[in-house]
Amino acid sequence: MSQTPKQVCVVGLGYVGLPLAVGFAKHLPTIGFDVNETRVKELQEGYDRNGETPEADLRNPNLTLTTDPTQMRDADVIIITVPTPIDKAKRPDLRYLISASQTVGQHMKRGAIVVYESTVYPGCTEEDCAPVLEQASGMKAGVDFKLGYSPERINPGDTEHTLETIVKVVAGQDEETTEILAQLYGLVVKAGIHKAPNIRTAEAAKVIENTQRDLNIALMNELAMLFHTLGLNTRDVLAAARTKWNFLPFEPGLVGGHCIPVDPYYLTHKAQEVGFHAEVILAGRRTNDTMGIYVAKETVKLLIHAGRPVRNAQVLVLGAAFKENVPDVRDTRVKELVEELHSFGCRVEVCDPVVLEPDRKYIPAPFVDDPFCTRRGHYDAVVLAVPHRVFRERAYSDYLTLMSALAQGVFVDVKGVYLSDARADTSGKVLYWNL
Repeated sequence: MSQTPKQVCVVGLGYVGLPLAVGFAKHLPTIGFDVNETRVKELQEGYDRNGETPEADLRNPNLTLTTDPTQMRDADVIIITVPTPIDKAKRPDLRYLISASQTVGQHMKRGAIVVYESTVYPGCTEEDCAPVLEQASGMKAGVDFKLGYSPERINPGDTEHTLETIVKVVAGQDEETTEILAQLYGLVVKAGIHKAPNIRTAEAAKVIENTQRDLNIALMNELAMLFHTLGLNTRDVLAAARTKWNFLPFEPGLVGGHCIPVDPYYLTHKAQEVGFHAEVILAGRRTNDTMGIYVAKETVKLLIHAGRPVRNAQVLVLGAAFKENVPDVRDTRVKELVEELHSFGCRVEVCDPVVLEPDRKYIPAPFVDDPFCTRRGHYDAVVLAVPHRVFRERAYSDYLTLMSALAQGVFVDVKGVYLSDARADTSGKVLYWNL
């Protein structure tokens, strides 16, 4: 293969793969492949349900969107960006990765480079994926085709840190492959390319990025629980601590999504394989995994203090997505929050205007479209769990109108968006709490 790839194929058109395919299509012919026929049809019609990619980019004549795997046969570089979740036992679930590797192996040409962007543990590309590619293709890795790894760093809903503006890590199984990948990704990524010395190093770098973030948020969550017990407001403590130049600005919150709650388990899985017990990493995970339950229990305590009966209490949860301004509810901690409220006998409704209708099946509660119009005076408690922009734009007084005037209302503001407003409120009509 020449030093400059002439055609690229991206396998998997989700949050990671679609921006990548669109980016490459601005420079060279690009195939975007996905097995989800509905997803591909929508994209072909110029519609991205994730709201991340404009129609004009999807209609670029350089971009071919397809469910036909035979179209990847002419690609010089095939980039696999499928999900790598965990199973119910918190173990790495490589089904999508293995299936994609089989499909690619069956259709890739001799001399192609296969690059993985999915989050994995160190060694997965060469030890788990390469044998699948070899068996499906009848070719030998390192001889008939080459391997590469380039960890994705897409942040859904973030318009500042995009594919183009984040430094890209690349690694190939030899120096030549690394150089080719550096040139290829350099077409799209303007922030710069970092060449890792080998694939395992690049895999490890990816998995610790979110592990580090997970642990820092876990520390903040544990501190928030401690400060609440001590009668301190966490936001006040953090505001004071941040005046020191090297204090890291992490905040407590509900840690959901496909990366931060998942990646640490890939690392600890590999640690267990080599007989290393990763105590700190798992401790952080246990803390963050239980925060939805903790918020629900604090809501119940507030209902009791407000003189509201817990059984059949009407509770509105605002926000269902795994993070702000993103329509995805998969792996959201709001699910556990709702389930815990149900376990106390509360009647829960959810509102999230950002979340798409088909995704609502992940949340075990009925959705209401606009409670500010249709449910005023209806609720005993309101939980602002995910403060989307559409919620932040509302006044503090709007939330108070949602609560029944029969007794004190309860306003649980997880991220402390309305802390200053609540402190200025001397009416005594609401019990306010933030994490």
